[in-house]
Amino acid sequence: MTDTSDKSEDPNDEVGYHVEVGPDDVADAVLLPGNPERVDKITALWDGHEEVAHHREYRTATGTYDDAPISVTSTGIGSPSAAIAVEELARVGVDTFIRVGSCGAIQPGMDVGDLVITTGAVRQEGTSDEYVREDYPAAADGEAVSALIAAAERLGYDYHTGVTMSADSFYAGQGRPGFEGFEAAGSDELVAELRDANVKNIEMEASAILTIANVYGLRAGAVCSVYANRVTGEFRTEGESRAAETASLAVKLLARMDEVKREAGADRWHAGLSL
Repeated sequence: MTDTSDKSEDPNDEVGYHVEVGPDDVADAVLLPGNPERVDKITALWDGHEEVAHHREYRTATGTYDDAPISVTSTGIGSPSAAIAVEELARVGVDTFIRVGSCGAIQPGMDVGDLVITTGAVRQEGTSDEYVREDYPAAADGEAVSALIAAAERLGYDYHTGVTMSADSFYAGQGRPGFEGFEAAGSDELVAELRDANVKNIEMEASAILTIANVYGLRAGAVCSVYANRVTGEFRTEGESRAAETASLAVKLLARMDEVKREAGADRWHAGLSL
């Protein structure tokens, strides 16, 4: 009997089973928003673009930002679907992933509309546990963090850097009451414990994206706009375009970093190399 356990479930090996893109459809760097509707808001900032696929929650467009090749693929809500996007995009040659999302801030002094650039993440989602042991860190790539910071600085946007917590649920897993006031065990203390540990924000995809990218030797980062501050109780859907523009410019800067590395014969970009 022939062993077919390692064969693709898709008869077309060149196209992702879920994202439905092939090697010629996407750039080396892909932005990963959750909401498919956010794709239009991101591509509106680019020089031009073409939608190349739309299947389930995965909507993909490719174009240029300031002449740099760039793509975007929506992932839907949560780490399981985000992991599928990273897997299938990596298989067609993508090597850089930037999550572009929204989040809840849990520290005082973080205003709605500010950006949070993730340096690392608390893995409170279960997807990354299926890839690697639970004490493996979800660390953002240093080049991606540097590019996102440089982009926010150049654009003049207010931002914070630090540790993000990624949860598997919007309600119980983030310390919110569930249906009819249900409270999960420990939910009343969750946000306070994270705040005391200097965690900056809560969202639902970053830690899986960062962990999987690290396992595969790929480059990943995350930038989220603050929609809510859990300390002040303030909530507004604000800053979405700032996160999108910051991530798009970061891709341009990462492309320049790669050029500088080649010119210098360096394996990694560092602050001693000019942009």
